[in-house]
Amino acid sequence: MRLPIRAAAVAAATALTLAGCTSEKPGTATPVPSESSSQSASANPDVPKVSTPLDPSKYSSDPCTIVPASALSALKFTDPGTAQQQDDGLGAAGPSCGWKIRGEGQSMVVIIGTGNRDRGAGGLAGLYTAHETGQFPFLEPAPEVEGYPAVYVDKRDRRPIGNCSLDVGIADDLVLAVHSGGYEGADDSCAAAAQVAASIITTLKGA
Repeated sequence: MRLPIRAAAVAAATALTLAGCTSEKPGTATPVPSESSSQSASANPDVPKVSTPLDPSKYSSDPCTIVPASALSALKFTDPGTAQQQDDGLGAAGPSCGWKIRGEGQSMVVIIGTGNRDRGAGGLAGLYTAHETGQFPFLEPAPEVEGYPAVYVDKRDRRPIGNCSLDVGIADDLVLAVHSGGYEGADDSCAAAAQVAASIITTLKGA
Protein backbone atom coordinates (compact mmCIF):
# COMPACT_ATOMS: atom_id res chain seq x y z
CA MET A 1 0.00 0.00 0.00
CA ARG A 2 1.42 3.34 -1.02
CA LEU A 3 0.92 6.71 0.56
CA PRO A 4 -2.44 8.34 -0.16
CA ILE A 5 -2.21 10.54 -3.27
CA ARG A 6 -2.39 13.77 -1.29
CA ALA A 7 0.22 12.64 1.22
CA ALA A 8 2.48 11.21 -1.46
CA ALA A 9 2.41 14.46 -3.37
CA VAL A 10 3.43 16.36 -0.26
CA ALA A 11 6.22 13.92 0.51
CA ALA A 12 7.64 13.95 -3.01
CA ALA A 13 7.09 17.50 -4.15
CA THR A 14 7.68 19.24 -0.85
CA ALA A 15 10.29 17.22 0.97
CA LEU A 16 12.65 16.86 -1.95
CA THR A 17 12.47 20.54 -2.73
CA LEU A 18 12.92 21.43 0.91
CA ALA A 19 16.32 19.89 0.86
CA GLY A 20 17.60 22.23 -1.84
CA CYS A 21 17.41 19.62 -4.58
CA THR A 22 16.22 19.56 -8.13
CA SER A 23 14.67 16.56 -9.81
CA GLU A 24 13.90 15.61 -13.40
CA LYS A 25 11.26 13.23 -12.10
CA PRO A 26 9.78 12.78 -8.63
CA GLY A 27 12.26 11.17 -6.26
CA THR A 28 15.40 11.73 -8.39
CA ALA A 29 17.18 14.53 -6.64
CA THR A 30 20.67 15.98 -6.74
CA PRO A 31 22.14 18.57 -4.38
CA VAL A 32 22.17 22.06 -5.81
CA PRO A 33 24.95 23.62 -3.73
CA SER A 34 28.54 23.20 -4.81
CA GLU A 35 31.14 22.54 -2.14
CA SER A 36 31.87 26.24 -1.80
CA SER A 37 28.20 27.24 -1.64
CA SER A 38 27.52 24.50 0.91
CA GLN A 39 30.26 25.91 3.10
CA SER A 40 28.77 29.37 2.62
CA ALA A 41 25.31 28.09 3.61
CA SER A 42 26.63 26.43 6.74
CA ALA A 43 28.35 29.70 7.67
CA ASN A 44 25.20 31.75 7.03
CA PRO A 45 24.51 33.58 10.29
CA ASP A 46 20.77 33.32 9.64
CA VAL A 47 20.89 29.53 9.91
CA PRO A 48 20.13 28.44 13.50
CA LYS A 49 22.53 25.93 15.01
CA VAL A 50 21.51 22.77 16.84
CA SER A 51 23.29 22.61 20.16
CA THR A 52 22.15 19.11 21.16
CA PRO A 53 21.73 16.83 18.13
CA LEU A 54 19.14 14.06 18.20
CA ASP A 55 19.53 10.66 16.57
CA PRO A 56 16.43 9.22 14.85
CA SER A 57 18.24 6.22 13.32
CA LYS A 58 16.37 3.62 15.39
CA TYR A 59 13.17 4.70 13.64
CA SER A 60 14.49 4.62 10.09
CA SER A 61 13.34 1.07 9.42
CA ASP A 62 9.83 1.80 10.74
CA PRO A 63 9.27 5.57 10.49
CA CYS A 64 5.60 5.35 11.49
CA THR A 65 6.66 4.52 15.05
CA ILE A 66 8.48 7.82 15.52
CA VAL A 67 5.15 9.54 16.30
CA PRO A 68 3.51 8.43 19.57
CA ALA A 69 0.07 6.93 19.05
CA SER A 70 -1.36 9.32 21.63
CA ALA A 71 -0.23 12.34 19.60
CA LEU A 72 -1.87 10.96 16.48
CA SER A 73 -5.13 10.01 18.14
CA ALA A 74 -5.37 13.47 19.71
CA LEU A 75 -5.51 14.80 16.15
CA LYS A 76 -8.00 12.10 15.08
CA PHE A 77 -5.48 10.08 13.06
CA THR A 78 -6.62 6.63 14.11
CA ASP A 79 -5.84 4.58 10.98
CA PRO A 80 -2.35 3.04 10.65
CA GLY A 81 0.24 5.10 8.85
CA THR A 82 1.80 4.09 5.55
CA ALA A 83 5.60 3.94 5.52
CA GLN A 84 7.82 4.83 2.59
CA GLN A 85 11.38 3.62 2.97
CA GLN A 86 14.32 5.60 1.65
CA ASP A 87 14.91 4.75 -2.00
CA ASP A 88 15.29 6.48 -5.35
CA GLY A 89 11.56 7.15 -5.64
CA LEU A 90 9.21 8.94 -3.27
CA GLY A 91 11.49 8.10 -0.36
CA ALA A 92 14.52 9.93 -1.73
CA ALA A 93 14.38 12.58 1.01
CA GLY A 94 14.48 9.87 3.66
CA PRO A 95 12.15 7.42 5.42
CA SER A 96 8.63 8.78 5.81
CA CYS A 97 5.20 7.91 7.10
CA GLY A 98 1.85 9.31 6.03
CA TRP A 99 -1.53 9.29 7.74
CA LYS A 100 -4.92 10.59 6.74
CA ILE A 101 -8.35 10.93 8.29
CA ARG A 102 -10.82 9.03 6.20
CA GLY A 103 -13.70 11.14 4.94
CA GLU A 104 -12.33 14.42 6.29
CA GLY A 105 -9.37 15.19 4.02
CA GLN A 106 -6.72 15.91 6.64
CA SER A 107 -3.30 14.36 6.12
CA MET A 108 -0.01 14.28 7.99
CA VAL A 109 3.39 13.27 6.65
CA VAL A 110 6.59 12.92 8.68
CA ILE A 111 9.96 12.61 6.94
CA ILE A 112 13.31 11.81 8.53
CA GLY A 113 15.64 13.71 6.18
CA THR A 114 18.56 11.28 6.12
CA GLY A 115 18.49 10.97 2.33
CA ASN A 116 18.97 14.68 1.89
CA ARG A 117 21.73 14.64 4.51
CA ASP A 118 23.51 11.81 2.71
CA ARG A 119 23.45 13.84 -0.53
CA GLY A 120 25.01 16.82 1.22
CA ALA A 121 21.83 18.92 1.11
CA GLY A 122 20.50 18.27 4.60
CA GLY A 123 19.82 20.36 7.68
CA LEU A 124 18.43 23.84 7.96
CA ALA A 125 21.47 25.06 6.03
CA GLY A 126 20.25 23.09 3.02
CA LEU A 127 16.83 24.72 3.30
CA TYR A 128 18.31 28.21 3.50
CA THR A 129 20.48 27.48 0.47
CA ALA A 130 17.43 26.25 -1.46
CA HIS A 131 15.65 29.45 -0.49
CA GLU A 132 18.56 31.64 -1.51
CA THR A 133 18.83 29.95 -4.92
CA GLY A 134 15.12 30.41 -5.57
CA GLN A 135 14.15 26.76 -5.40
CA PHE A 136 12.16 27.33 -2.29
CA PRO A 137 10.77 30.86 -2.49
CA PHE A 138 8.95 30.71 0.83
CA LEU A 139 10.95 30.29 4.02
CA GLU A 140 10.06 31.83 7.36
CA PRO A 141 11.46 31.14 10.83
CA ALA A 142 9.00 29.21 13.00
CA PRO A 143 8.78 29.03 16.78
CA GLU A 144 11.22 26.56 18.30
CA VAL A 145 9.88 23.07 18.83
CA GLU A 146 10.85 21.78 22.27
CA GLY A 147 14.00 23.92 22.11
CA TYR A 148 14.91 22.99 18.51
CA PRO A 149 15.03 25.53 15.65
CA ALA A 150 12.38 25.30 12.97
CA VAL A 151 11.22 26.95 9.76
CA TYR A 152 8.11 27.06 7.63
CA VAL A 153 9.20 26.29 4.09
CA ASP A 154 7.45 25.58 0.81
CA LYS A 155 7.31 26.49 -2.87
CA ARG A 156 4.78 29.10 -1.78
CA ASP A 157 3.05 29.96 1.47
CA ARG A 158 0.15 27.52 1.55
CA ARG A 159 -0.66 27.98 5.22
CA PRO A 160 -3.73 30.16 4.54
CA ILE A 161 -5.30 27.28 2.61
CA GLY A 162 -4.64 24.78 5.39
CA ASN A 163 -1.30 23.22 4.39
CA CYS A 164 1.69 23.71 6.67
CA SER A 165 5.24 22.50 6.03
CA LEU A 166 7.30 22.64 9.22
CA ASP A 167 10.94 21.54 9.24
CA VAL A 168 12.77 21.16 12.53
CA GLY A 169 16.55 21.02 12.76
CA ILE A 170 17.51 18.05 14.93
CA ALA A 171 21.19 18.23 13.90
CA ASP A 172 23.11 20.76 11.85
CA ASP A 173 22.87 18.42 8.85
CA LEU A 174 19.49 16.81 9.51
CA VAL A 175 15.89 17.97 9.63
CA LEU A 176 12.67 16.35 10.66
CA ALA A 177 9.92 17.46 8.28
CA VAL A 178 6.24 17.49 9.26
CA HIS A 179 3.65 18.36 6.63
CA SER A 180 -0.02 18.81 7.48
CA GLY A 181 -2.69 19.21 4.82
CA GLY A 182 -6.40 19.61 4.39
CA TYR A 183 -7.00 21.90 7.36
CA GLU A 184 -9.05 25.10 7.52
CA GLY A 185 -6.21 27.59 7.63
CA ALA A 186 -2.79 28.58 8.93
CA ASP A 187 -3.53 28.35 12.62
CA ASP A 188 -4.92 24.83 12.74
CA SER A 189 -2.62 23.33 10.11
CA CYS A 190 0.56 24.64 11.72
CA ALA A 191 -0.68 23.85 15.22
CA ALA A 192 -1.23 20.24 14.14
CA ALA A 193 2.21 20.03 12.52
CA ALA A 194 3.86 21.57 15.59
CA GLN A 195 2.02 19.19 17.89
CA VAL A 196 3.29 16.17 15.95
CA ALA A 197 6.81 17.61 15.74
CA ALA A 198 6.89 18.26 19.49
CA SER A 199 5.82 14.70 20.24
CA ILE A 200 8.63 13.40 18.05
CA ILE A 201 11.26 15.62 19.67
CA THR A 202 10.10 14.46 23.11
CA THR A 203 10.35 10.85 21.90
CA LEU A 204 13.88 11.37 20.54
CA LYS A 205 15.03 13.08 23.72
CA GLY A 206 13.96 10.04 25.70
CA ALA A 207 15.36 7.47 23.29
